This record gives sequence, structure tokens and C-alpha cells, in this order.
Amino acid sequence: MSKLVRAVSGVAAVLVLGGLSGCALGGEADPEGVAPTSGPGEANGSLEAFDPCTFFQSGELAGWGLPARGEPFTVVSFEPGCTWVGDQMSLVLQKNVDESVASYESSGNWERYEKTNIGGRSAALANVPGGGATGGCTMLVDSGGGVAIYAVSGKLAESVDPCAEIEKIADQTASRLPE
Repeated sequence: MSKLVRAVSGVAAVLVLGGLSGCALGGEADPEGVAPTSGPGEANGSLEAFDPCTFFQSGELAGWGLPARGEPFTVVSFEPGCTWVGDQMSLVLQKNVDESVASYESSGNWERYEKTNIGGRSAALANVPGGGATGGCTMLVDSGGGVAIYAVSGKLAESVDPCAEIEKIADQTASRLPE
């Protein structure tokens, strides 16, 4: 199985597992209970050194109804990331240093793939077949020679559009991703 096909499968798993297994996650990413804030120089550099678990600021997470602690979340080894599980939604942030928004599009395994621009970067709102049924949506954003993968899923209110939620989160934070 090619890396790209496994990556697309990983994104699908993010949508399904993020919504279904959040309560089963254990461990602590930060023993103090507060996610470190991203430093001003963190937007520069490669995606290789980027740590998704320390990316979001605790105030942002609280505003989205999520805990300050993120838990490691890696469905496939080449897409390490972190998840935050709240009462109404789960948020996942992963990275893939080998792919891009364009290469994900060419995989052809999308129910929805809408190119957009987030923070001056190529991006795409994406859903795998059946992904919308889990109440989730993914935002892919080119970053540091690879792609950052934002995903939201969970028990969102019927009036809440998961793609609008993930677009809002990515729009508020993508400028801090590695360039």
C-alpha cells in the first residue's frame, strides 16, 4: 500500500476514531495540565521539528471547549499528532512531512475536496467517503515542506457545521505553523 493511500486512510481514521475513541485515550501530554504556548519563532523552520501537541494555546483550547492537555494521537507512523477531547467535539492536529495539499488531492479518495487558502497558504477542506456521517471534517494546510492536518469530530450540535468549525480553528492558528 502506498504512503499516500495509507495517509488518506489515516485521515479517515482521524475522523472515525477521533469521534468514537476520545474517552478511551489515556496518559498525560503535559503533567502541569497546561499546553505550552507557541513561541514567536515557531512559525519558521520545517515541519519535521514541529510538535502538534504543543501548538495550541490553552486559552484557544478553552474557548473551543477543549481541555488544555492533548493526548498523543498517531494512527499511522508518518502522521504523528495529538488530540484534545471535549464534551462536544474532538480536535486532532497531525503532520505529514512527505505530502502536501496538492498530493492529497491527487489520491482521489475524497468525498469532498475543496481547495481554499488559509493564512496565505494552500489548504483544502476534505472529507473521506462516509466521513460526514461521523460529524467530522478535515482541513489540510501546507506547512514547512509538508502538510498540517486539522480534524474535528464528535457530538457536535446539529446546528454546528464541522467544516465551518475546523475552518475557523485553522484560520485562527495556521499563521503560526512552520513556513
